[in-house]
Amino acid sequence: MDQVIARVFLECTRAIEASEFINRVSSTDKEFSFQNWFAARLEKLNLNFDEPSRNAYPDFRLVDVPLGFEIKGLGFPGREANYDCNSQVPSGLHNGRTIYYVFGRYPAKTKEISYPVYDLVMCHGDFLNADHSYVHKNKNLKGFGSYGDMMIRDRKMYVAPTPFALTNGTARQVTLIAPTKFKADAQLKLLGSITRIEAPRLIRGYHFDMVEHRLTVSFGL
Repeated sequence: MDQVIARVFLECTRAIEASEFINRVSSTDKEFSFQNWFAARLEKLNLNFDEPSRNAYPDFRLVDVPLGFEIKGLGFPGREANYDCNSQVPSGLHNGRTIYYVFGRYPAKTKEISYPVYDLVMCHGDFLNADHSYVHKNKNLKGFGSYGDMMIRDRKMYVAPTPFALTNGTARQVTLIAPTKFKADAQLKLLGSITRIEAPRLIRGYHFDMVEHRLTVSFGL
């Protein structure tokens, strides 16, 4: 699996250095153009993958290897310190697949049809969140409203930091962040190590007071 990850990363590096641009899908597109650029990298390597869809996670699920890639395009300048996870908490493992996140920055307000990838970070999902025990579920309750016939849907949104906020020196570079046990390809050069320290307490739940509009949390042991 490590060899496949290295191949994908090196292909992204090659494409950026060769000025293989992103091709805009539409004037209002905010995500699919960069996804298409990444899909072209997998196709270049002849890697089979399930077609991405809006409700599927991760975006790209390889067929022959238990590996998935979640793609996050970031317009620059713009929001880059964190991103919305859209109802799926980041993790390095999902349904038996190892998950890598691919963050790419590109011009935010360009009117060009084609535009470059400024920089890219491919990181193991555990770099963003190492907890594999939490399983996301949307819940709801009925009986809300003056007639008691409305439903409240608890659809959680997660906001996580990007690797650009968690690291120094990744701007204008192409970077792979992998676990210590990762078996590096001969073409890859180790530049350093990063240690993330887990929080002493984990949030176990939360309560929202609809009268006071107050959100409180409870912590696990």
